[in-house]
Amino acid sequence: MLKQRARLIAGTILTLDCVLITVAFFAAFWLRHDLAPWLWPASFEGGFYPLASYLPLLPVALAIWAPLLWFSGRYRSHRTVPLRREIAALLRLAVTAAGILILVVYAFRLDERLLAGDKISRLWLFVFPTLAGALLTSEKIALRLVSRWVRARGLNYRTVVIVGSGPQARAFARALHQQRHWGYRLLGFFTAVPEQHRQEIAGHPVLGSLDDLPRFVEQNVVDEVYFAVTRRDLEGLEDLYLSLQEQGILTRLALNFFPHTQAHVELDELDGVPLLTFTTSPNNAFALALKRLLDIVLSFVLLVLGLPVVLLVAIAIKLTSSGSVLFRQTRCGLNGRRFTLYKFRTMVEGAEARQRELLPYNEMDGPVFKITDDPRVTTLGRVLRRFSLDELPQLWNVLKGDMSLVGPRPPIPEEVAKYQRWQRRRLAMKPGLTCLWQISGRNELPFQRWIELDLQYIDSWSPWLDFKILVKTIPAVLSGRGAS
Repeated sequence: MLKQRARLIAGTILTLDCVLITVAFFAAFWLRHDLAPWLWPASFEGGFYPLASYLPLLPVALAIWAPLLWFSGRYRSHRTVPLRREIAALLRLAVTAAGILILVVYAFRLDERLLAGDKISRLWLFVFPTLAGALLTSEKIALRLVSRWVRARGLNYRTVVIVGSGPQARAFARALHQQRHWGYRLLGFFTAVPEQHRQEIAGHPVLGSLDDLPRFVEQNVVDEVYFAVTRRDLEGLEDLYLSLQEQGILTRLALNFFPHTQAHVELDELDGVPLLTFTTSPNNAFALALKRLLDIVLSFVLLVLGLPVVLLVAIAIKLTSSGSVLFRQTRCGLNGRRFTLYKFRTMVEGAEARQRELLPYNEMDGPVFKITDDPRVTTLGRVLRRFSLDELPQLWNVLKGDMSLVGPRPPIPEEVAKYQRWQRRRLAMKPGLTCLWQISGRNELPFQRWIELDLQYIDSWSPWLDFKILVKTIPAVLSGRGAS
């Protein structure tokens, strides 16, 4: 019943969101078609295409916005989510939706098909997602204000009891008391120790022992039961769980079995068996699928656009030094998978065989080998490295799926073999052409800081972070700072 109610509410709000996006679509058209020419007649003398020409873009826009909204988690209960965090997430989503819409419009040449070769208004492409984001943000604020007004008058609240008496149980009680706008009313505690009857915990009464809980929920209105008990207590709670389940009471179990772990904890299912999942890397299937889609599209576009540069570099390498144009090397990818990485050759033929004699001159700490004035690097190779042109062939690795546009740089197996255990977590995401290390100084950074930046990227990853890194990579590469 509770799940069905939650799905009904989520579906209703999603429908309302789609209506607001539709309103933003027509409002943006009106602003561009009627208001803008009236306010600035000199700038809009050429007129504007009729609404019928733009209407086919509405289902395209809804097909982009609706999945982004649904899979972003915007429709789960947000009683405990700070409003500023929800607004920030909506604004990021609006920027993402705008970027995808622009990409779709120009990738599939919708402007040529809808407007007979003319360009879709850039002002409209900017105003539409801006209005949509503003309307959705206003809606979320209004929903919050209304729900808080309702709960302040004793309506739409959920009654809760807590099983347990330890630090986690007390933390639950403090949180529910301090954040009353969440809409929870704590009735009291049930403890495993009968001697604790008629005492208080965190200012709330102890209502009885575990044996008293089934009778209490029969005689009182209880919506949710929070279990904050130790692992040793779990084995004796099965009958209590079943009794609460039979009465349709929502039961929550604190899963801090490993309190010192930094992993995200999720409940999953395999063939009907509940699984408690610990993960320290991103696992949002929709966001990762979007990341892969953008990798394919952008790497293909960049390969096509960069083909003249690739040919010129290949010819220059062939004319200035002997040996193959491409350098192939085995690298470690996602979770240690090995693949062949492609680069333009920037060193003399047989350079790897000479690395041992240069080990005393290594300027990097840790397992990485780098020297500023490597005698094996050719004159052309220094130029290619300075502006990262030697890495253009790695776009093929991205297109194949070995790499991503953004991610930790792929190490060689010999380096990975020397990693400390905590350093291996940088392999938990697919390696990339650029990352935080690339825009933070590259070889000027010590290995320890390099690893820390990679782990920071993994812990805070989002499509928006990838976008910011890609944008910042352009000036970092053009400046050549930290390259060698």
